[in-house]
Amino acid sequence: MKEAVRIGRHPSAEPDLQELVGLVALGDEEAFARLYDSVASPVLGVVVAVLRDRAQSEEVAQEVLVEVWRTAPRYRSDRGTAINWILTLAHRRAVDRVRSVDAAAARDHKAALLARLPEYDEVAEYVEARLEREQVRRCLRTLTEVQHQAVTLAYYRGLTHREVAEALAVPLGTVKTRLRDGLIRLRDCLGVTA
Repeated sequence: MKEAVRIGRHPSAEPDLQELVGLVALGDEEAFARLYDSVASPVLGVVVAVLRDRAQSEEVAQEVLVEVWRTAPRYRSDRGTAINWILTLAHRRAVDRVRSVDAAAARDHKAALLARLPEYDEVAEYVEARLEREQVRRCLRTLTEVQHQAVTLAYYRGLTHREVAEALAVPLGTVKTRLRDGLIRLRDCLGVTA
């Protein structure tokens, strides 16, 4: 049986990731560099699959590898392989970024909606104006017919006292008296204090 011919250097065996994580847990920077070289590409792959944005994915992948450096002492080999632990960290960090971006977008959307709201409550303003109109209408019904005519022409149609007198075919003094008496009655009905 013939042996396979190998050209160049001897192929290096895959590094033992569990061993490297153990050394990283002890603060071994060289072990971290080797671990980094071994897992950076798969970490980036997992993150890109979640985020779909290359720039954000590279940032999150760096965060994951820093987290591996900081949390290596917490790795427990009885709970899974080192690569699975690292890729789980990557997936969680990527999902957290998606949630963070979504939450920020929701906050921005809510802030934009709030910025478009008027500084006062339109519904309350509308209800208040409607109630005031109803009260004025009710009080107008308490006026005599001649007072009602004079007030309506002067204040709803915008006629001058002289024009009201001409429209009603009465003397100007009579129109002024009817308006004064009508306004006094309206004031009392509306509860306005002078």
